[in-house]
Amino acid sequence: MRCPWGVAPQIYRDYHDQEWGRPVHGDDALFERVSLEAFQSGLSWLVILRKREAFRKAFAGFAIAKVAAFTEADAERLLGDEGIVRNRMKIDATIANAKAAAALADTADGGLSDLVWSFAPERRERPKLIDDVPAVTPESTALSKALKKRGFKFVGPTTAYAMMQAVGMVDDHLADCHVPRR
Repeated sequence: MRCPWGVAPQIYRDYHDQEWGRPVHGDDALFERVSLEAFQSGLSWLVILRKREAFRKAFAGFAIAKVAAFTEADAERLLGDEGIVRNRMKIDATIANAKAAAALADTADGGLSDLVWSFAPERRERPKLIDDVPAVTPESTALSKALKKRGFKFVGPTTAYAMMQAVGMVDDHLADCHVPRR
């Protein structure tokens, strides 16, 4: 058994079985997830998964230091890149988020990974039904506010919760899913 959304197509199956819900740490790795979740806003996750390698190439492997140095010329280049979602607001947000993430390294927050993981909720039982999976939680709302306070954009509570699921801060695999509990 697997979670219903992870059955098909194969790219979903692979993502579900090998990546989604597994703990992800590290500033650049978390920056990639924040960025991809922001680009997904209003779109299907399938679109983002299919374009993921193009996003990685376009955004310098999501290396915070490199993306934080992007200029207006880089933003224009990205707008012309057919391999990614070409949305000016999301591109600008990703560059702004890189600058915000770079600034975190010099604060008591200790970097993006430390800040994000500080909002991890207590471990709970896996949901039995897909309808039992929340879209927003108090923790995702608090994380969203904390990120916005530090200059991040496109990080609303729903986007924050989707990232929390993706990076293993919460385990929303269904109770009968074959993926081992972490």
